[in-house]
Amino acid sequence: MSELVAAEDVLLFVNAAVTATGQREFRSSAAEQRLSLAFLHEYVRVNYRPLYAACLALDINDHNAALVVEQLLRTPGEAGDGEGRLVAARLARMAPPRVYRLFRALREAGVNNRRTRAIVREWLAARPDPALDAVKYRPGVKAALKHAHVAPADAETGDFLFAPGRRVRYENRTLEAYRRAHYAEDALYELPFTVAEGFAARHGVDREVFLERIAPRMTRLERLRSARTAGAPDLTVMPLTRLALYVLALPFAERAARRAELTGALRAAARRAAGPYAGSWGRVAAVLDDSFSSSGSAVKRRRPLAVALGCHFLLEALAAPGAYTGLWTSGGTDPLLVRPYGPTPLGLRILDALDGRPERLVVVSDGWDNAPPGLAGEVLRVWRSRLDPERRTAAVHVNPVYDAGVFDVRRLGPSVPAVGIRDAEDLPALVEIAGFAEGRTGLTELRAYLDRRVADFLAEHEKGAGR
Repeated sequence: MSELVAAEDVLLFVNAAVTATGQREFRSSAAEQRLSLAFLHEYVRVNYRPLYAACLALDINDHNAALVVEQLLRTPGEAGDGEGRLVAARLARMAPPRVYRLFRALREAGVNNRRTRAIVREWLAARPDPALDAVKYRPGVKAALKHAHVAPADAETGDFLFAPGRRVRYENRTLEAYRRAHYAEDALYELPFTVAEGFAARHGVDREVFLERIAPRMTRLERLRSARTAGAPDLTVMPLTRLALYVLALPFAERAARRAELTGALRAAARRAAGPYAGSWGRVAAVLDDSFSSSGSAVKRRRPLAVALGCHFLLEALAAPGAYTGLWTSGGTDPLLVRPYGPTPLGLRILDALDGRPERLVVVSDGWDNAPPGLAGEVLRVWRSRLDPERRTAAVHVNPVYDAGVFDVRRLGPSVPAVGIRDAEDLPALVEIAGFAEGRTGLTELRAYLDRRVADFLAEHEKGAGR
C-alpha cells in the first residue's frame, strides 16, 4: 500500500508540473497557483528526491523544470547520484531567458554553493555565441557571471559588460554592431531581433520595412509572433496547440471563409505531432470540453479550448482511417467554429461515446462535470465495473487545467486515470503515463519507467553535446 501511495504522490506532482504555470486559471488566482505549487514541490523533493529529480526528463513545462532545478540546487547536501547531469541536460533544453531568470532567482536567494557555481559555469561555457548573449541578455549575463565568479568568455565581452566606455570599437561584429546602432541605422540589422527592435523605434524606422530587413536574424518563434501581429502567419510551421490558439482568435466569419486552409493546416500539424503513432490507435472516441470554463483566464485566454481543439485533430490522426468520433460537450459538430459556451454535460457525451464501443476513449476537459453534477464519474464507474470489466476500452482523462485546491488536476472518478496536459502535442506520451495513474502499479514500475526516460534523456543530451 505504501508503494501505491508513493506512486500516486509522484504522479500527482507530474500532473501539476505538466499543467500548472503559476498563472491565473478560470477558477483559481495566480497566488493560489503559486502557493499550491510551492507546497507540492517541497513535499515531493523532501519525500521522493530521486524521483523528483527524474521528473526533469519528463515533458514537464519549463516553469516547473526551473522550480525543480532551483529546489535541487538550494539543497546540495541532499543531492543524489546523477543529479548534476540531469540538471545540465534540462538547462540545455530551456530557453536562455528562462535560464537567466533562474540564475537571478538563485542569486537573490543567496544560493552560491560549489555545485551551483559549477552548473552556471558549464552552462555559460556551452553557449554557442557569448557575445550574442551579452547583447541580447545583458543584465542576466552580468548577474550570472558575478554570482558564479566566472570570467567573461573573452576580453571584449568582458569590457562590453563591465566597462562599456573602455573601447572605441570592437572586433566582434555583434558587439560592434550594438555600439554603432546607437547612431547608425544600418547597424541594427546585424543585431538580434529583440535588441534591434528597440533601436528601430529609436530611429523611427517603418515597422514593415524593419520586419522585412531583420527577418534573416529572427528565430522561428520571433517570426511567428511578428507574423501574428502583422496578420500574416505561416501556418505550415506552427505547432499544433499554437495553431489552435491562432484559429480560435479569428472571427467566426473568417474561420468559415478560410475553412479549407485552416482545417488543412490543423490536420498537417496533427500528422506531424502524431509521427510514427499515426493510424495506430484503432477506433477512438473523444469527449471534448467546449463549455464556458474552457475560455481560460485573462493570461491563458482560450487555452483549455485550444488544447481540446488540438487533441481533436491529433486523435483523428492517431485513430485508424475513418475510425475517429469527436463529441463536443456543447453538441456542436463543427470543430472549426467551437467557442467556450454553456455547461459541461460530460456524462451525457461519455454515454454517447461509449455507445460505439471504441478501443480508446479520451476525455479532454477541466473535469468540472456539472450537467448533471457527477454523472460522468458514475457512468465511467458502471461501465468499468459492470459492462467492460475486461477493459476492452482503454479510457483516459486528460486535463489542461491545474486545480490549486487539490494539488492536482480535477478527476472524474477513480475508475479512469487522469493526467495533466499543457500542449496537445504531448498527448501520446501522456497516455503512456496514464497507465501508472490507474492505481494498478506501484513505485517499482514507476521508478523503472522514470529510469528509462532518464537514460534516454541523458543519451540524447550527450549526443547533441557531442555534435
